[in-house]
Amino acid sequence: MAPTPDYPFPARASMDPDPDRRDEGAAAAPARSVPSRVAFVASSSPTAQSSLRELTDRYGNHSPDEAEVIVTLGGDGFMLESMHRYMALGTPLFGMNRGTVGFLMNRFSPDGLTDRLADAEEQVLRPLRMIANCDGGVRLEAVAFNEVSMLRQERQAAKLRLIINGRERMDQLVCDGIIVSTAAGSTAYNLSAHGPIIPIGSPLLAMTPISAFRPRRWRGALLPSSATVRVEVAERWKRPVSAVADHVEARDVVDVEIAEDPTQSVRMLFDADHNLEERILTEQFSFG
Repeated sequence: MAPTPDYPFPARASMDPDPDRRDEGAAAAPARSVPSRVAFVASSSPTAQSSLRELTDRYGNHSPDEAEVIVTLGGDGFMLESMHRYMALGTPLFGMNRGTVGFLMNRFSPDGLTDRLADAEEQVLRPLRMIANCDGGVRLEAVAFNEVSMLRQERQAAKLRLIINGRERMDQLVCDGIIVSTAAGSTAYNLSAHGPIIPIGSPLLAMTPISAFRPRRWRGALLPSSATVRVEVAERWKRPVSAVADHVEARDVVDVEIAEDPTQSVRMLFDADHNLEERILTEQFSFG
């Protein structure tokens, strides 16, 4: 998971950059003209900051509010922060890897950047919305582009009740936690918990248990992206559970509702020869 950012997440009634393509979860955008206004933003790492100076000297730098494209320099954690930070602008994001894994990033090269941006393929990613009700009447809402995870807070395993679209599917899951992941987030925490990789564009969510004790052989489920998931916490006075949506954590939760948010989205740009669909396909045949 990415570190907690030091800014408030933006909110608005509708953040869909193109309402005519609302159900095109991974549709490629039409060809774009060469952008004349590019914003460069970078993580605090020395490598990213050095690259920021190099690219700014070569191409200039515009404010994200005025840019046609925002180029992020860092790793996947910084890209996730940028997705939340700039989501309300509707401006496409093009990441260049200055971190480690860089699953959501393109390769770094300062040469020919404007042509790469014009030729890039677009993916529209939609987040999950988490509504967490906590002890004391506290209610927390947040969105997650990767996953919503529920985790035991103390030494005892959590006891969870799983309800999908209003129907109980499991009366008691004893585990360390559970993850509900988007396709884009399926290669993150979900994959570490041995969950399935979901190709971008698939109308699916992954529900993956973390160290399930009962039922021991349950390995999770694939759900339609239209599903509404409700997770209730049993014996929460002695088995407290937290819920995390990307960077936002709720403690001592009573129940959590999770569903895809059709009113929000972010536009991601990838080099045509190394797009997100190809990365997910490659990951499924990787044994590293």
